[in-house]
Amino acid sequence: MMVRKTASFYSYCYCNNIRGMPCLQSSLVFFASSFHSQASIIRNTQTKTMRHPPHVTNLREALILFNSMLRMRPPPSIVRFTQVLSQLAKLEHYSAAINLYKQMGPSGIVPDVYTLSIVINCFCQLNEMGLSLSLLGKFVKVGIQPDVTTFTTLMKGFLLLNRVAEAAELFGKMMEQGCMPNEITFGTLIKSCCMKGNNRAAVQLLRKMEQSGHCKPNVIVYSTIIDSLCKDTLVANALNLFSEMISKDIAPNVITYTSLIHGVCKLGQWTEAMRLLNEMVSKNIFPNVFTFSILVDTLCKEGKVVEAESVVELMIQRGIKPDTVTYNSLMDGYCLVGEMEKAKKVFDLMIHKGSNVNVYSYSILINGYCRRKQIDEANRVFQEMFDEGLVPNTITCTSLMDGFCKEGRIQDAQKLFSKMQAFGQLPNIQSYAVLLDGLFKNQQLTKALVLFREMECRKLNLDIVIYNILIEGLCIAGKVESARDLFCRLSSKGLQPNVRTHTIMIKGLCDGGLVTEAEKLLREMEERDCPPNDCTYNTIIRGFLYTKDTLKVVGLVQEMMDRGFSADAWTTELIVDLLSKDEANPALLPLIEKLIFSLSQ
Repeated sequence: MMVRKTASFYSYCYCNNIRGMPCLQSSLVFFASSFHSQASIIRNTQTKTMRHPPHVTNLREALILFNSMLRMRPPPSIVRFTQVLSQLAKLEHYSAAINLYKQMGPSGIVPDVYTLSIVINCFCQLNEMGLSLSLLGKFVKVGIQPDVTTFTTLMKGFLLLNRVAEAAELFGKMMEQGCMPNEITFGTLIKSCCMKGNNRAAVQLLRKMEQSGHCKPNVIVYSTIIDSLCKDTLVANALNLFSEMISKDIAPNVITYTSLIHGVCKLGQWTEAMRLLNEMVSKNIFPNVFTFSILVDTLCKEGKVVEAESVVELMIQRGIKPDTVTYNSLMDGYCLVGEMEKAKKVFDLMIHKGSNVNVYSYSILINGYCRRKQIDEANRVFQEMFDEGLVPNTITCTSLMDGFCKEGRIQDAQKLFSKMQAFGQLPNIQSYAVLLDGLFKNQQLTKALVLFREMECRKLNLDIVIYNILIEGLCIAGKVESARDLFCRLSSKGLQPNVRTHTIMIKGLCDGGLVTEAEKLLREMEERDCPPNDCTYNTIIRGFLYTKDTLKVVGLVQEMMDRGFSADAWTTELIVDLLSKDEANPALLPLIEKLIFSLSQ
């Protein structure tokens, strides 16, 4: 089963900022053969160890403390040794903790169940589940029974490796042995289900937790499931669960509300988002930077940049500092509405405020300039990235390549494509698609076909989008028969032509004067359960307008209108132009005028 990754910059569950499994750090620790052993250090360490629980901030301190404890006579209790191992585990020195544990046995220090849980956790963090289970077996043989913490630690280890079945089996064994799961056990399992998008299993565990009788779901558990449901746009279910927790007197927190606001915003339910925002404030739950960033992002995506700016001002008034995500959203909003000067001001403000201007920030600005056909400015920002020590990613490079191609600067696009690998960015299928499309549309047929062969050799996933580009490119080059042959062979490649594929082929046939074949293909679309859209109709109508077949034009326009589509500006202009010429059949003029009138409404 695949683990799903977070969909956005605002995916922040209560204990993890990403939806996918957390990264495991398993670096090996180098142990020096000798350590400082001044008598004064040892004496001071011994005294502190006896009086206070040990607290270490680094590996060296832990090693000195542990060695001094081993020399003490009588030695400290196992509790003290376990505390040192716990501190090392918190510092993520897992290998070091295991090695120190191994020194305890020969020194006569008998571990307990708490020691067991910590060492098992260290093995789990190092992906050594076999050693974890082996250690558990050794402890059981000497009469130390694992507790709920031990079982939960092992389950978490299996879940980290996506070994869900083994975690579930362990959960069953735990119950059989009379060891009842606690809030952490259920929370661990529920979190894992949510990270994999298995909301049904998460809710089932929630119900089991309620029925267990000894532990009840809290705001963290509910918020985790609500967040997962909202990420999957199951907002109605999330709101129902939210109502349920309120009815059980479980008070929501800022994360609960932020998850819901994010969910309704994704569905474009702005009114509901504002209702939830007002509700949380009325309960003295104040929005945090994540909440505000979601609102800014949603407003910007809807083109309401002025309102988004007001939200940022409100954040600042409340003493909440906008972060990189907030500024990136606002900058992207200005780019979407074409206000590049304001977008650049936000970018400069980020730098002035000391915000983390990242690759994504630069990519937004570059894409914005490319949309406005300000390619030189986009290229300047691209070069600026290198000056700041940032490496453009594949998305950044592809955006700039697309800009070059659309401005006819195909050589610059090809140079950038070649340079990508030089700074460690391998072109993806989208990069190839952009360049392939650019080559075809800039009359570089031979180079385009060479690039396509390279794509085949690299065994890239050549989907219908790539073949649409190829078919359109062949049509542009006047090779309609080759395009039609490729179109007919798509099914043999395991691909199903979509509406765009058919529309491209219809246009190619019309441009080649084969309007009868184009109309035949239009009729075949229905048979293939691929009904034409407005673009398809406008394309074939223009084909018949060029051949001055007025009867066909009127029939197709009527058919298009009956399906709820309308003529675009280009098609309407051609119809008006046909009316102004003597070739138009006078008997058809009233009907055509009526159609034009209805199209203009």
